[in-house]
Amino acid sequence: MTTAAGPSARLRRVSTAAAPGFTGEQLTELLALLGGSDSVELKLTVPESHQRSTVIALGADPLEAQIRQVVFFDTPDLTLYEQGVVVRARRIQGKGDDSAVKLRPVDPDKVPDRLRRNAAFRIEVDALPGGFVCSGALKSALRPTDVREVLAGERALRKLFSKEQRALYAEHAPAGIGLDDLSVLGPIFVLKVRFEPPKLRRRLVGEMWLYPDGSRILELSTRCGTNEAFQLAAETRAFLAGAGIDVSGEQETKTRKALEYFAGSLRANGGR
Repeated sequence: MTTAAGPSARLRRVSTAAAPGFTGEQLTELLALLGGSDSVELKLTVPESHQRSTVIALGADPLEAQIRQVVFFDTPDLTLYEQGVVVRARRIQGKGDDSAVKLRPVDPDKVPDRLRRNAAFRIEVDALPGGFVCSGALKSALRPTDVREVLAGERALRKLFSKEQRALYAEHAPAGIGLDDLSVLGPIFVLKVRFEPPKLRRRLVGEMWLYPDGSRILELSTRCGTNEAFQLAAETRAFLAGAGIDVSGEQETKTRKALEYFAGSLRANGGR
């Protein structure tokens, strides 16, 4: 399996000047990725100035949102992220904790069979206006208290990850950086709500990421099979445009923003 260095390598950019969408080369690449992936997640981030009007237009009820805490683990210089590795854990209201080791990007054709046979590993294409990226994630369910104990310093960080996750991390992380060497980046509060607009007849997911500096990212998404990605993308785009939601604005990556915020705070304080 391959990873790529540098954040810019992990999002395959599509020129907005290419009408009506992808170039032939980009379309060929995307089709190849879809052929080896398990699913597609269509995503759109909404600028802060339009977030309130978007929530109202879509009829989403904030009181139905599930509270989550998301925490990342990396070095203060984001060495893992620069190598295409994301290590994450979550606390989820009413559901329990989980952890993930994610590789971004991946070539589905180069994923080992032993990993593809693991039911906890999934390959997914994230597609958003202007780009797409294929990632692979190995997840593990945890006890409801596990993440909290790690954040309190009562439990070793590596204990959040299964044997298979630790092996995947060791295979792709830079040499000399073990899980217990990583810094805690977060946690960050997230509000997640699922709803189904009648005109779309498809479930949408809204995630509001609340950063400590008061900024917010609102991401809208829907997941589908690889064989229906283009049709659903067209239908969703038309629905959002019909609801007065701008789908051409600059896109933000919620994970990258969280990592850079917390890593910057660590560096400013001169600590881990």
